[in-house]
Amino acid sequence: MRRLRRKKDDQEDFGRWLLTYADMITLLLALFIVMYSMSRVDAKRFGKMAEALNGILKGGHSILKNHGEEQLKTGHGVLKLGDLRMIQRQVEEQFKTKERGEEVLTEVTERGLVVHIVESALFDIASADLQPRAQELLDLIYEEIKDTPNHVRVEGHTDDLQIKTARFPSNWELSGARATEVVRYFIDEHNMPPGRISALGYGEYRPIRPNNSIENRATNRRVDIVILTRELSLTEPSAQLYGQTDQ
Repeated sequence: MRRLRRKKDDQEDFGRWLLTYADMITLLLALFIVMYSMSRVDAKRFGKMAEALNGILKGGHSILKNHGEEQLKTGHGVLKLGDLRMIQRQVEEQFKTKERGEEVLTEVTERGLVVHIVESALFDIASADLQPRAQELLDLIYEEIKDTPNHVRVEGHTDDLQIKTARFPSNWELSGARATEVVRYFIDEHNMPPGRISALGYGEYRPIRPNNSIENRATNRRVDIVILTRELSLTEPSAQLYGQTDQ
């Protein structure tokens, strides 16, 4: 009797061990499927998934509060800093492919993804008219940011050498006109919603390097295209507040 009972207990123990092992294999398989799926999504889809998961874990209140039910249904989640780093890599790869990497410098800061474009890639000296070759560069940038729901801010910068012409009495006007020209190109040529983009001119007052050499001044003469972070994008005034809608 003891031998029969011991044999029966051994069989039951083996069955419980096999059930636990099967559960573990199933969980590992599910994990690998999720990881494989995440490795094949682009920045926009990753942002949508992150927003959706965040809303589910928090009961959906944060998304409804910040974006409204309609945005939740359409999946327009504003991208966060990690997603902007993915876009940064895509932008850099595009410029390397076109052999124009020296004209563009990218960085991710507390403000968001900043794309620095040197003056010579867009404008002649003391001019705010886009060069023909500037269009290809702006087209490349637009292709990478067009599906990004974040607000885009275009900023014009000069060096400390003063300009005084009939069109540009100072560097303020020159830097503002250059930023506006880039904004106008995105809107006119790519139908970018005007409510998603803005232009600023900083003159010579936000240099990257000291204005003490020809090379440094050339670096400071630039246009920055800034894809703002999620937090800063949500602080931008909405066109609906003023009775307007994006065209």
